[in-house]
Amino acid sequence: MTSQPHQESVWDYPRPPRLEAESRRLSVRVGFVVLAETTNGLRLLETSHPPVFYFPRSDVATEFLHPNPRKTMCEWKGAATYWDIVVGSSILPGAAWSYENPRDPYRAMRGHLAFYPGRALCMVDEEAVRAQEGGFYGGWITNETTGPFKGATGSSGW
Repeated sequence: MTSQPHQESVWDYPRPPRLEAESRRLSVRVGFVVLAETTNGLRLLETSHPPVFYFPRSDVATEFLHPNPRKTMCEWKGAATYWDIVVGSSILPGAAWSYENPRDPYRAMRGHLAFYPGRALCMVDEEAVRAQEGGFYGGWITNETTGPFKGATGSSGW
């Protein structure tokens, strides 16, 4: 798919993924609660996936996070730890994740958290992002990214 000058095709992103600094304002909200907000984020770019944004733990209201027993393994980053978001009586199971001991060259992700945009309101600057299909991957789709994106039914073999 051809991108416009202001867009990025996820098919131009590298494999293995590239981690880079992100200075735009990123935020995550659940109802009226600002769960996370930063201009010191990280952006992970991987072929066929919309970017995943990571927040420094110091910019996250961690009192709303509770450990979830789910664990997964990434061939590059290592073991992922999942977190439930609990705001009042609302429980969002496994809505955030982190790499507590990421492998090289992803060590900068230590102490950072990512959030599923399908489970909370996630923003890049003033744009509400759309969730990557499928529920497993946590990519943030914005107007600057073009696909097709991995995650939809039938895309596991890409």
